[in-house]
Amino acid sequence: MSRHTTATTTDEGADTRATRLVIPLLLVSAFVVILNETIMGVALPVLNRDLGISVATGQWLTSAFMLVMAVVIPVTGFLLQRFHIRQVFITAMSLFSLGTLICFLAPNFTVLLSGRIVQASGTAIMMPLLMTTVLNMVPADRRGRVMGNISIVMAVAPAVGPTLSGLILNVLDWRWLFGLVLPISLLGLALGSIFIRNITEPRAARVSLPSVVLSALAFGGLVYGFSSLGEASDASVGVSPLLAIGVGAVALVLFLWLQIRLQRQDRALLDLRVFRSRQFSISISLVLASFMALFGVIILLPVYMQNVLGHDTLATGLALLPGGLVMGLLAPVVGRLYDRFGPRPLVTPGAAVVTLVMWAMTTFGTETTIGMIVTAHIFLSVGLGFMFTPLLTGALGSLPPRLYSYGSAVVGTVQQVAGAAGTAAFIAVMSAVAANRMAGGTDTVLAEADGIHVAFMLGAAITTLAFFATFLVRRSAAPEDVAQGEKPSGDTERASSAAH
Repeated sequence: MSRHTTATTTDEGADTRATRLVIPLLLVSAFVVILNETIMGVALPVLNRDLGISVATGQWLTSAFMLVMAVVIPVTGFLLQRFHIRQVFITAMSLFSLGTLICFLAPNFTVLLSGRIVQASGTAIMMPLLMTTVLNMVPADRRGRVMGNISIVMAVAPAVGPTLSGLILNVLDWRWLFGLVLPISLLGLALGSIFIRNITEPRAARVSLPSVVLSALAFGGLVYGFSSLGEASDASVGVSPLLAIGVGAVALVLFLWLQIRLQRQDRALLDLRVFRSRQFSISISLVLASFMALFGVIILLPVYMQNVLGHDTLATGLALLPGGLVMGLLAPVVGRLYDRFGPRPLVTPGAAVVTLVMWAMTTFGTETTIGMIVTAHIFLSVGLGFMFTPLLTGALGSLPPRLYSYGSAVVGTVQQVAGAAGTAAFIAVMSAVAANRMAGGTDTVLAEADGIHVAFMLGAAITTLAFFATFLVRRSAAPEDVAQGEKPSGDTERASSAAH
């Protein structure tokens, strides 16, 4: 064997080892950054006391994070088209690490809020980056198991955030919510800088400033409005949640109209041609319903357990932990099943389980045991686990490679809007019913129990509709516009070569 052949073989082996490290590295990094989206909820009472701020002011540590996520995620489709994946990863992890450091050292609320905003800027980029990388690197027949791991990040990280926060706060100061994460994020940044290679070919693209402004007003307005309704914090700022939702809705219509015009010139900030795929459109609608149910339950069960059943925050957090762990353990298994059987044999039974659990939750009352709650939450997590991976894999796999980044950005945006809308809908219904019962002289605990009962009925209705919609899910054999004869672009051909 010649020296040249040996060198080539060694280089190829090194590249293969590096490639194998990329996706696990991205998964761990994404899990760490997404975890921070919900880690502040349990910590807010402690922060309110230590920093001398009101409850409404402290809530902005969570609201601002979600708001920045909603504004930045739609832009990531453009960023991933314009820059190398390695550049985007280093930017995302650098922003997250810097924000975490600012939070850890923050002497007051203003600096802490600034750190959360910087954190969120990096967090928003990670999920679309992870999905786009997987779609470009992993062959179609193996994507299910890898997307199963992504489902862990999307669903489990937000779910275990409150539990982890409660455990840390029982032992350490609130600053260690960030201090323990900082070394992990810095290590991820260092390893990513070494091992992540550029697997896509950036193309020259100009950003449409009106699109950015309309995107920020649309998705930022909707997430802020829904979140404010869910938090019942109307008085915390001068902007009414209903006004924010109205502005967001109008801006969304204008944003969609502008994208349709710009995509004819290949200049769209968020290319809406992803919705030409029937599989993508149906799956994203089901993801929307599923995340509304998930986040609605995540916010409502702690309220129910503490206000109606009288459990403390630690018991509440621990009660929700088994469901999150079960979903995480189940995700890789579901991914393998998807690779073998396709989406519908998994999605339809999963939706049936979710629907049955949601209707079972409508029977929760003042005497419900914690064992019943844990069991219901575990089965809910199992049902959702059977839905997330097949829906996400099928949706993104139905797109041509040149639209992967835009499809990933749409998924991230839908997750944020659905989470905020689900939280708002469940809390608003519960609050309205409870207020009506108390006005009629009903005891506060019984009134809240009635409100939670009606809110769970809303969730059951949503998941019932989603169950029937699962019969429309199909396996996409090939990206629809390419399958119909559209000539792949140079970017598509290069990305396809990288994937194989």
